[in-house]
Amino acid sequence: MSEVKEILGYPMLAARMDEVLQLCGTAIAEQRPVQIGVLNAAKVVNAGRDEGLHAAMLSCDVILADGQSVVWASRLLRRPLPERVAGIDLFLRLLELADAEQHSVYLLGATPEVVARVADVMATRYPGARLVGYRDGYFTDEATVAADIAAAHPDMLFLGMTSPKKEKFLERYQPLMKVPVTHGVGGSFDILAGVTKRAPERWQRAGMEWAYRLLQEPRRMWKRYLRTNVLFSIMVARALVTRKSEPASALASSKVA
Repeated sequence: MSEVKEILGYPMLAARMDEVLQLCGTAIAEQRPVQIGVLNAAKVVNAGRDEGLHAAMLSCDVILADGQSVVWASRLLRRPLPERVAGIDLFLRLLELADAEQHSVYLLGATPEVVARVADVMATRYPGARLVGYRDGYFTDEATVAADIAAAHPDMLFLGMTSPKKEKFLERYQPLMKVPVTHGVGGSFDILAGVTKRAPERWQRAGMEWAYRLLQEPRRMWKRYLRTNVLFSIMVARALVTRKSEPASALASSKVA
């Protein structure tokens, strides 16, 4: 098992993509639920003001660094994570795993048109994966949706919904659904459906996907990213000051194997 490191108040799994995939494969083989949570700068900031989101994140079995900014913060805090495990990359790799091993998949979220398109793309690109159900994210009767998912018995559940809706849904209903692998993928459905474009790989490697999105929607996104980036930087700075003031014995005991 990879080491767990406390980053900004969250127990982050210090794992590479292949290790996460192995963990998911084991969860499916053992039919043992593993709820995956992913953190980026925006979610860290929003969870600081939304206790429900914060609690939902802490309820996850595994928390990964979705944003490069979280990886950079881990290095500044001298609790380095080995790499960014982007939510969309994990989504695609899990679909590849489902294709290879004929695992079953349920898709939940986005508009009816987008989720139907994702189902079509999945059937074409990942024919070995067994789609056991899908529906859009515009629903009010959460309990009925959760019961339908439980009845379908998927090996993997992907939620193309916004935060904090997807995190709170999983916290409430994963005990009922008992899906081996659950992963909130946010806007990844839109990308797989071809509705939106992902940043080029060089932008991804530089941790600048947020800037690429800002260029696509400057009027709507600039205030959000300015606020998020400033507040996240302040949170990291405060954590750095606190860490420097901790005695050596406390630093040593902060690592969990």
